[in-house]
Amino acid sequence: MQKTVLIVEDEFLIAMDLQSILERRGWRVIGPVGSVAGASRLLERERPAVAVLDVNLGNELVTPVAEQLTSLDIPFAVASAYDRPELVGGAVLAGAPNVGKPAQERRLLAVLWELTRT
Repeated sequence: MQKTVLIVEDEFLIAMDLQSILERRGWRVIGPVGSVAGASRLLERERPAVAVLDVNLGNELVTPVAEQLTSLDIPFAVASAYDRPELVGGAVLAGAPNVGKPAQERRLLAVLWELTRT
């Protein structure tokens, strides 16, 4: 079974880089999408195995998406340059692994593998 990943990232080049890395490694990418509303619409149609979330999406935070994923029991990682993304995006991000920004391929794949094992 092919693993699915939702990418929520508002910076086009970063989103395309994440998508490229993951698709080369056999993941099916849902999105990428750059807004809370867009992510919510995608989650209404399909439930991914895991998600990668940027904390800041232009003029909004990803917090509502993280809350929705948590309520659906879908694990997620953040892709952030912040050392402690929960200080910006709220408690729902506490404990979520941070793949960094820009994400290094090895770290990204290791984190997603770990999230989908549990």
